[in-house]
Amino acid sequence: MGLWLDRLTGIEDLEDAEFDAALVADMQAEAARRPLPSIRFSTPTFKEYNNEEIQGCGKNQFPAFSITGAGCALDCDHCQAKILEPMIPAIKPEDLDRKVRDLILLQNLQGFLLSGGSNRRNEIRYERFYPVIEGLKRDFPHLKIAIHTALTDAAGAKRMEAAGVDTAMMDVIGAQETIKQVYHLDRPVADFEETLAALTATTMEVSPHIVVGLHYGEILGEETALDMVARYPVNALVLVVIMPFYAKPGTFKTPSTSDVGRIFLEARKRMGDRQVLLGCARPPGMHKRVTDAYAIMAGLDGIAFPAEGALAVTQAIGRPYTQEHACCSIKIGDLGPRAKSTCAA
Repeated sequence: MGLWLDRLTGIEDLEDAEFDAALVADMQAEAARRPLPSIRFSTPTFKEYNNEEIQGCGKNQFPAFSITGAGCALDCDHCQAKILEPMIPAIKPEDLDRKVRDLILLQNLQGFLLSGGSNRRNEIRYERFYPVIEGLKRDFPHLKIAIHTALTDAAGAKRMEAAGVDTAMMDVIGAQETIKQVYHLDRPVADFEETLAALTATTMEVSPHIVVGLHYGEILGEETALDMVARYPVNALVLVVIMPFYAKPGTFKTPSTSDVGRIFLEARKRMGDRQVLLGCARPPGMHKRVTDAYAIMAGLDGIAFPAEGALAVTQAIGRPYTQEHACCSIKIGDLGPRAKSTCAA
């Protein structure tokens, strides 16, 4: 079908983009050895989304709730709790129960993400909310519940499992310098692997996240993190890219798209048949368009909030696609190849 790099030049949304020719060639060669699967475009409803190729859904089919509102004691350099701001606050267990039940009744809620700010040890205290989760799963067995676990132990993982959580997510960090300097956290790399081991010892689907460029935009520890994840039976690996505008001005640089793309390709190789997904967070603009193109060509299995041009790249290299209005880490249905979903009534 010719060189992929040539095909990219015909995509209007990428006409000003710069691609690493060697990297694109490596991705095409790898795809020749390993046929690319269908790719899933995820458009979760915790923020508005539309582009010219793929439409979002304005209804709350899969929202995100924060049990701490916008508050977080850790206050990491890269986030400063801003990721929590668009989430629906559910400070009290009864708030979560009422809001979820209302959305099930009024807007055909299919599932939700439960998150919150960490304490100083990178732990989130969900214990008060587990009875609510148990009640929701009892009354609505179809409901899919994902949770950001932060760091936990075997007992904590078992409590999540017993409550009925379907999918557990955690950040995996492979560099001690990043844990100390970016997270302001006095815990070793081993604690992240121990959390991963505890979660994968349950029946929950486990979807660890790796933030590319987490060390102030430098590539440091990502391959170690990939090694850790590859050692465990995770359901999916979610890759995101550092977003410097969340941080204090001047503290982070934006990692190059080529560096990001090479991490994508390395992740695809190391994870074998397990899903590798590109999550919500990544720099905007042309950087996002090129990043998403690399994700598609590297063979990642899904992209959240795809950029303009992503669908055209998918079609240019011959990959089928589906779309879902859910968090990329949790699958709530299969719409079939090349299908476009509609919002629930």
